[in-house]
Amino acid sequence: MASMSSLILPPYLTKLSFKTQSNQHLLQFLQPSLPKNLTLSSRPRKLRLFVAAEEQTATVASPSSEAARRLYVGNIPRNLKNDELTKIVEEHGAVEKAEVMYDKYSGRSRRFAFVTMKTLEDANAAIEKLNGTQIGGREIKVNITEKPLAQVDLSLLQAEDSQFVDSPHKVYVGNLAKTVTSETLKKFFSEKGKVMSAKVSRVPGSSKSGGFGFVSFSSDEEVEAAINSFNNAMLEGQEIRVNKA
Repeated sequence: MASMSSLILPPYLTKLSFKTQSNQHLLQFLQPSLPKNLTLSSRPRKLRLFVAAEEQTATVASPSSEAARRLYVGNIPRNLKNDELTKIVEEHGAVEKAEVMYDKYSGRSRRFAFVTMKTLEDANAAIEKLNGTQIGGREIKVNITEKPLAQVDLSLLQAEDSQFVDSPHKVYVGNLAKTVTSETLKKFFSEKGKVMSAKVSRVPGSSKSGGFGFVSFSSDEEVEAAINSFNNAMLEGQEIRVNKA
């Protein structure tokens, strides 16, 4: 027995209601053009569309979906705004929206943004023309955004984020090597004092490091000590920047 499934129909078929005597004419018109697994059935007052149960879960991703048109724009100047970025990118294609990412704790720009283009052609053109160019003296990176994590346990990443203990006494740590983890950061700062918590920020939808993080303490004195001890220090091959968050 075929079961009913919710299907996407053309606009002119989304709200059909006919008298019983006219249904048969419509069925004769529509049925030949439908796939073999679809059957039309008439009942009083309503036209109902049925599909075999085994076909209900079929889903096809559209090449024109937002994910396929969404660009990552990295290494942008910290003072670049959404409208300014839009003007730069739209010189090479139609922009649907542009969003500079900000850190929720410090309110500072995270030096990257996402730009959704109108079409795939616009997205490809923007990558070709803008990747490797400069904005405000910084060489930017432009590419299609990374696919959502498939093999990383998202619950573990969320648990790590939830474990961060926020505090009014914390430092911002910039220019982190991509290999630095939250645990590495905590151990490094613990060498000179007691650390409440530490967190490396990640690019949304990815396990990739955002290149910066935060370390929280219980007092302003500990914050000042951390800045004095670790600003311009070397961590995993890179000179880090440490200042008040």
